[in-house]
Amino acid sequence: MLYTLYSMSEAEQIRARLESTSFPDLEAMMEGYARAAAARARAEYRRKLDFSAESLDGLDEIVTLVGETPELDLEFEVRLWGSYLGEVVRRRYAGIWEMTQYPGGLASVPAVEVRGSRLFPLTKVFRRLTHGDEADLASFYAMVTERLGNPAQVN
Repeated sequence: MLYTLYSMSEAEQIRARLESTSFPDLEAMMEGYARAAAARARAEYRRKLDFSAESLDGLDEIVTLVGETPELDLEFEVRLWGSYLGEVVRRRYAGIWEMTQYPGGLASVPAVEVRGSRLFPLTKVFRRLTHGDEADLASFYAMVTERLGNPAQVN
């Protein structure tokens, strides 16, 4: 069944746009998904995600609501919101996106590399969606900032 963009919800439009885009590399894809997450947050949840540390409380609230959705597409939602979380960290610490094997896993997944450390924001969002409050995003970010210290100095 074919839908026009006008008959689709905001979330469906964002998903269709992302899935039809050919990104040149991983970093462009993750940034594209993160920007789409910010747009969806604004349109659907009335939250401002501006890539600041302060916006992560809003992200956590959104991920909680998303997790309560009966028709949850876990893979897509993890990619969308995990990309946003990763972009907040990547921008703060001038990190880079890379595909790497998750410790103990078999598959390669997107990770943010910062100063020799690999962070797995998509995995964190997956856990938040599947394990609930015990895996909140604010605690993850607090741990990251404690371990990595001051943000990168960009001239």
